[in-house]
Amino acid sequence: MRQICAILALALFTAGAAQAAQKLRILTWADYVPADVIAAFEKETGITVEVTLSNNEEIISKLRATGGAGYDLAQPSQDRITGPQREFGIYKPIDLTQVNLQQFQPALLDIVKRNATLDGKLYALPYLWGTDGLVANVKRAKVADYGDLCRADLKGKTSIRLRRPTLMAFAFAAGKDPFSLYGDPKAYAALMEQVGATLSACKGNVKFFYDNKDQLLNGIRSGEIVAAMMWDTGGWSLNRENPDVQFIIPRSGALGWLDTFALPARGRNDAAAYAWINFTMRPAMAARITKSVGSFSAANGTWPLLDPRLKAQFTAAFPDSALKAIHWYPAIPPGLEEIEGRVLDRVKAAN
Repeated sequence: MRQICAILALALFTAGAAQAAQKLRILTWADYVPADVIAAFEKETGITVEVTLSNNEEIISKLRATGGAGYDLAQPSQDRITGPQREFGIYKPIDLTQVNLQQFQPALLDIVKRNATLDGKLYALPYLWGTDGLVANVKRAKVADYGDLCRADLKGKTSIRLRRPTLMAFAFAAGKDPFSLYGDPKAYAALMEQVGATLSACKGNVKFFYDNKDQLLNGIRSGEIVAAMMWDTGGWSLNRENPDVQFIIPRSGALGWLDTFALPARGRNDAAAYAWINFTMRPAMAARITKSVGSFSAANGTWPLLDPRLKAQFTAAFPDSALKAIHWYPAIPPGLEEIEGRVLDRVKAAN
């Protein structure tokens, strides 16, 4: 009887392991894993893809709650990796022998290596990137920097998010570098208080604080909003509908975000995760993802495959000098987001 039970247990374990080997569980942002890409991957590899939608805060929360279990691949922003890893140990190092590094743009790979390396170990690889700047209907509003959204002539006609990128943007517009204060929490808190006071005074200009992209896009389409802090590809999409709506690089510089591939500490299927990374970084597949998602891939070789209009818009917005002046988010030390959260809560509550 014992022998039969042991055989049954072994059979169940083997079946469970085989099933796990055929499933890739991805914790990612909305739209980051297009259905046609999943279908192509599943057809080629036989591995089933299971997607859970999330964001930076929820990725950290979910993985912290499970000790890094429940998912095989996560896609946090590159500035949200080393801090949570140091505190909670929710990721495992990348095995570079499993990755085709030739598929990655060297400059973007270097940025992630700089911000996602802890104790000599790399915890992420670049996936998608983009920038935040300004979008305006140039026939109705002339803006050159984030602070212009608070001008008296634009009262009730602008929009921003009540999130940390807005704090960073308005700090740079005020001539300050918030990233340089990451190592000095007291000075950082003082700067955030100053920015919070500016945003509180600006609330009369804000038609609404947008929570999602459709809300902002529709506000600009309708003419309800004439200028806003916005991401590049959203502005370019609106420009294709209405040439008067343009994406503008702020005088103080655009903010650069970069989302990644990261391996949860207790993921069960690293082989599938590496297969997915290598698959989605192929130029043809990466170009397909860019077209679907609307953000740029970190993959090499995609430029010839992109939509000509998108390439022209990118080149017009980012001559070499502007691209070099992007403020890329560095890794966030523990405690700073709590400071930012308190400031944003006060802005929200301000009359």
